[in-house]
Amino acid sequence: MGFASFNSGCGCCTLGWKSSSFLAPLGFNSSTTLVPPTNSFKPLRPSASASSSEPLLVRAARGLPVSRPPAWMMRQAGRYMAVYRKLAEKHPSFRERSETTDLIVEISLQPWEAFHPDGVIIFSDILTPLPAFGVPFDIEEVRGPVIQTPIRSEEGLNTLHPIDLDKLNFVGDSLKILRQEVEGKAAVLGFVGAPWTIATYIVEGGTTRTYTNIKSMCHTAPHVLRALLSHLTEAIAEYVVYQVKAGAHCVQIFDSWGGQLPPNMWELWSKPYINEIVGIVKKKCPEIPLVLYINGNGGLLEKMKGTGVDVIGLDWTVDMADGRRRLGDDISIQGNVDPAYLFSPLSALTDEIHRVVKCAGPRGHILNLGHGVLVGTPEEAVARFFDVAKSFNFDSVEEKSKVVV
Repeated sequence: MGFASFNSGCGCCTLGWKSSSFLAPLGFNSSTTLVPPTNSFKPLRPSASASSSEPLLVRAARGLPVSRPPAWMMRQAGRYMAVYRKLAEKHPSFRERSETTDLIVEISLQPWEAFHPDGVIIFSDILTPLPAFGVPFDIEEVRGPVIQTPIRSEEGLNTLHPIDLDKLNFVGDSLKILRQEVEGKAAVLGFVGAPWTIATYIVEGGTTRTYTNIKSMCHTAPHVLRALLSHLTEAIAEYVVYQVKAGAHCVQIFDSWGGQLPPNMWELWSKPYINEIVGIVKKKCPEIPLVLYINGNGGLLEKMKGTGVDVIGLDWTVDMADGRRRLGDDISIQGNVDPAYLFSPLSALTDEIHRVVKCAGPRGHILNLGHGVLVGTPEEAVARFFDVAKSFNFDSVEEKSKVVV
């Protein structure tokens, strides 16, 4: 998460980790009525190698039976946690925090120690790999990410080069350590930005509210934009495979700003490149579940399903029951509690979690927020979110009979 998007990692902690650990070894409430789905869930990619020893989140992503909905949160780590704020005082540079192995691991593990979510996402940013393929950037306190030389012409494309994964060793090393630390008790999650979303930063020179430069390029310099997106596609696909080989159980693709495009334009300028990434990754790492999240994706759900990912993340503006109906039961879904519910009375939060789980059904659902955790979110509410998720028991005959889409 960080400045570029709402989507990075976890919070800070100790859990007894030291550098040598890597270097040496190199429930429903009484008023809830849920009903069983009339259609049996068909796992999208059943696997002979899939076993009950896999993390719960991985099994849910594959559409396999689970005892309860696995849960994690986008922006799981960050400023809402007091321990993160304390660490940030000692290390005020976001890039230092997100590009130093010891700090990445410490921050990523903090929510694990505090809440024991079912997914531990690496603390990073979707812009982290940019310098590794020729796009330097800075992060300013007020403006956020800044790219001093935006790419809007053929000349600008000349600065790009194939991704140098050696410049991202801190990501690979951190994932290896996280995999060791969670010991199979949770899924280690990697993530990347989708080509369109990364391109918005590169073309606009940073964050934007209007996307006028990149949207106009679709018509004024389509060849330049296609070349940029193609280069990003190759780099991001390699980066996903790199994260998987380093230890990620699952990788989420954030097309954070894909929802800023009309659906027909998303099909032209974002979907083909996501399709290509999915194809490359599935060829090299066929067992790894991929999640696709778009902010403002209500008009894109069916089109998102066509990318070939295993899980579709719903934002909070999509009704979970409608999302499940539109996507069907042959793909897993993730989400989608409104982050603002974490500021509500805990009883209201509990009821909303029950509603979302009821609408999603007992299979093929990863419980999450519909967006990242908001700054100022009470830690007590985050704890309640995970406690409620762990209170479900789909193995119970009585409860299973209640849970139906």
